[in-house]
Amino acid sequence: QVQLVESGGGLVQAGGSLRLSCAESGGTFSRYVMAWFRQVPGKERDLIAAIWWSGTRTYYTDSAKGRFTISRDNAKNTVYLQMNSLKSEDTAVYYCDARYSGSYGYKSSEYDYWGQGTQVTVSS
Repeated sequence: QVQLVESGGGLVQAGGSLRLSCAESGGTFSRYVMAWFRQVPGKERDLIAAIWWSGTRTYYTDSAKGRFTISRDNAKNTVYLQMNSLKSEDTAVYYCDARYSGSYGYKSSEYDYWGQGTQVTVSS
């Protein structure tokens, strides 16, 4: 059974940085397109960034470009999200999702697996 476990969230001041990790087990990590989503109460889960199997191709939404970096280590079955210059509007629960497909999806429902999330709170 595939499991995704996020970690690295917490409380940080505006302008600070956090590095989220998502460890996968039970599947074939190197064959998944991995993505990070985030969600605030009452709103849909939004795509932040995605990374292809080899790690050489990435996708970012406008909210992440220039501040966030997605990466992966297939030897460690782990995907990361480095978040810099954090803003109060980045406050959300962050989820990692895995998709056994050729490309990323914009919606979490298009992914095969997802984790329980990690809370990120940015204080202004």
